[in-house]
Formats: sequence, structure tokens, C-alpha cells
Amino acid sequence: MALAFDFRVTARDGQARCGVMTTAHGAVQTPAFMPVGTRGAVKALTHRELTELGADILLANTYHLHVRPGDDLIARRGGLHRFIGWNRPILTDSGGYQVFSLCAMRSLDEEGVRFRSHLDGRQHALTPESAAEIQWRLGSDIAMVLDECTGFPLSHDEAASAVDRTARWAGRGRDRFLSLSGTSAAGVTNPGQAQFGIVQGSTFFDLRERSVAATTAVGFEGYAIGGLSVGEPVAVRYAVTEHAAAILPEHPPRYLMGAGTPADLVECVGRGIDLFDCVLPTRNARHGQLFTRDGRLMIKNARYAEDDRPPDPACGCYTCRTFSRAYLRHLFLSDEMVASTLNTLHNLHFYLDTMRRIREAIAFGSFENFRQGFLRTYSL
Repeated sequence: MALAFDFRVTARDGQARCGVMTTAHGAVQTPAFMPVGTRGAVKALTHRELTELGADILLANTYHLHVRPGDDLIARRGGLHRFIGWNRPILTDSGGYQVFSLCAMRSLDEEGVRFRSHLDGRQHALTPESAAEIQWRLGSDIAMVLDECTGFPLSHDEAASAVDRTARWAGRGRDRFLSLSGTSAAGVTNPGQAQFGIVQGSTFFDLRERSVAATTAVGFEGYAIGGLSVGEPVAVRYAVTEHAAAILPEHPPRYLMGAGTPADLVECVGRGIDLFDCVLPTRNARHGQLFTRDGRLMIKNARYAEDDRPPDPACGCYTCRTFSRAYLRHLFLSDEMVASTLNTLHNLHFYLDTMRRIREAIAFGSFENFRQGFLRTYSL
């Protein structure tokens, strides 16, 4: 029998907190960073490499998996965990981000969202109910409700409309989720699946309060802060995050969607956030940017042509233990596929190790000292 979802806080230092999130496929130590496996794979890496890096949980994309290969096919294969060969927790988003990112290819009304597929132009519809059903068929450990994700800048009236629609969709999505609990589909049974609500409101504090009140009134196993990292100033992002986190319930986990610069991780843990995801470490790796304890490093730069040092002398990842900057530069400029693998290995190690160091600092009551030291390299 699958374990019930649970979250407990194990240590605090100011607003920063450590915890353990229990799911049907294992426990996640928080604060945690979730590598992004949009289509069921983290680009350039195998699951074995992710496991060796210490990734506790992956994020996959509901919209993309629904379009290809199809959630029905994945359900017939025994669910997403079995289909992709990953036996640790998975969080699936709802497709709400595509409401924002694919705005030129979709139409939106009270019923839901209609997309024209980026693959073949076919029409696909997502409603609060179907988003819950798709994720139920995928069998993820955490399913996100469908929300209306907005961009920046945005008027107060536009943001208010999105907040109210997101709240109405939250109620519909929750009702459908609860009606599915304990049932099975084509070999997938996940009675331990949890569902997270999403708080919207753009950069307006009053609308964030309105969204928190409406979303928590529905009641979810966890809560996400959405609609940030869409072009707003960094200082505004942190202020909104702090305000929203402070008024969310104390017990459930808090997830900041899409924000993931190194500074974001540290600053927002200090504002009470438990979960993060971002494509930055993997996408930047494929473009030759490495995150190190001394800052960002562009491996293609000519200065590294004869540099025998590892990318980060303080790093213990396979890439840094084995290869020089000169060799990694050669691979990148030669367009060798392994360049993306080695760069991604390093960047995800940096992110996951940063989260480990954050958890350690919280546990020892030294988070503020860690934050100040970290931000001397990675500032706003």
C-alpha cells in the first residue's frame, strides 16, 4: 500500500526551515531543488546519474506528456515512474505555465484552456478536471492544480481576474481529485498522490492575500507560489515571496514555482520556501555556463584554452574530479554531445549540493552566516 503524503518540519533558523516530505515513492529532504524532466527525462543525463547526484525528486510537465506520448499510453505502461524507470518521487505541473508561455497558441475561458499543439497543430484542451485526471493517470506523487499563470507587467484588474479564476479552478480541480482518490486507471493506482494548490496575484500584496485565502479555503496537501520569475524585478520577487509565504499555513510544504537562480534558492529559503524547480542549471549547462563557488564560468572563453584546473576546485562532482577547463572547452566548441552531459552533471551537483549546505546551515543555526557568504558571490 502506498504511503500517505506527509510533511514535517525538523529544524528552523529564522524563517528558514528543514523538513521531510514523505510520498508514496520515498522521502524528500527539504529545502529541495527539483531537476526539471519536462518530458520524463532531464536533458543530457540518465536517471542513474541523477540518482548518484542525490536528486530526491523530479519535476515533469503534464502538458508535454499529454501531447506526447499521451497520458493514456503512459497509464497502460504502468504509470510515469515505471515508464521512465524512476522509482523516486515525481511532481507533475498542471499545464498552467503553458497558459503563459504558449499564449500565442492557446485560448482561455472559464471552462479551461485550449492549446494548438506545438508538435502538429492539433487542438488539445485542459480543464481543471482534466488536468487532475491526466496527472492521476500519470501516477505522480504530487499533482498541481490548473491555474492561470500571468506575466509581468500586469494591471491590478487583470491580476485580480486571474486570481479569481484560479480560485474557481482550484475548487473544481480539487473536487475531481478527491473523486479519483483510491481508484485506478489501466494499471496505475496511486492512493498516496497529493495535490497542491497555487497562489497567484502577480506583484500585488492584496491580491496575494486574496489568493491565499481562497486557495487555503479549498484545502490542499501543499501550496505553491506561482506567477513569479516572469520578468518582475528580483527585489519585487523576493518581497512577494516573503509576503505570500508568511500568510500560508504553517504545516504544509511551500513551493516557489520556476524561480531558481543560485541567489533565489538562498534568499527564498530564508523567506520560508521548501521546494524549488528551474531549468536554469540544465539549460545554461547546454550553453556552456557553469555555476561554481567562485561565480559563473563561461567555458567557451579563450582564457580557458590551456587551463588545466577543474571547473570548480571546491567541487567533488565527476566532471570536476576528472576533467580540465581546457578539455571541457574543447568539447563544447567541438559540439560534442558529452559536453552537455558533463556540464549538466556539474551544474546539478552545484544546485543539489547548495541545497544540502543550506539544510546543514539551518540545522546548525548558522543559515544567516551561510546566506551572507553565499551572496558575496551570487548577489542580486
